[in-house]
Amino acid sequence: MTLTAELSTEEKIKDAARRIFTKKGFLATTIRDIATEADINVASINYYFRSKENLFAFIMDETIKKLFDKIEPVLNDESTSIVEKIEVCVGYYIDQVLVNPDFIFFMVSEVMGGLTQLPMIGTMKLLVNSHFAQQLRELKTNGDINYHPVNLFWNISGMIMSPFLSRPHMLQSGYFTSDEFFQLMQERKKLIPLWMGLIIKG
Repeated sequence: MTLTAELSTEEKIKDAARRIFTKKGFLATTIRDIATEADINVASINYYFRSKENLFAFIMDETIKKLFDKIEPVLNDESTSIVEKIEVCVGYYIDQVLVNPDFIFFMVSEVMGGLTQLPMIGTMKLLVNSHFAQQLRELKTNGDINYHPVNLFWNISGMIMSPFLSRPHMLQSGYFTSDEFFQLMQERKKLIPLWMGLIIKG
């Protein structure tokens, strides 16, 4: 088998897995589901990824890397304000998670399990050392806020993650449809920077 063929098979598996994980969720998805979607045999998936867990972790690895590749230049842009950075980063993040809503649950399970094989540690270092983090610290130094600036970051994270954590129950209960949730998150992309701006101005 040629290298090109191997790469194409691997990508075929990952593309199928993204679709099935998004549609059914991690727990409900089986290797056979992915194999059927990719139109390949189960042995091929086991050859490339060994297990469903490894395949899901690999996909989430790529997801995190793609996200931070996009937002790192934004975080380090010295010409933009805190709120402008928040607006761009929130939009990127929500768009990414809308493609794969299980991403949030995977991140939570990784953090709770204390696992470190994902690039979270490296990306957190990039965040802490970014111009955005410096701007947040300056708010405290200048007396614009009288609390630890990490609370602002936690607020942003919570505002993004909370709707996705409640999404499965809300959909199952019929509180709203997938399309309605999508529209709510489009609104939220505009609201979070607005809310954070109000908090910072305090």
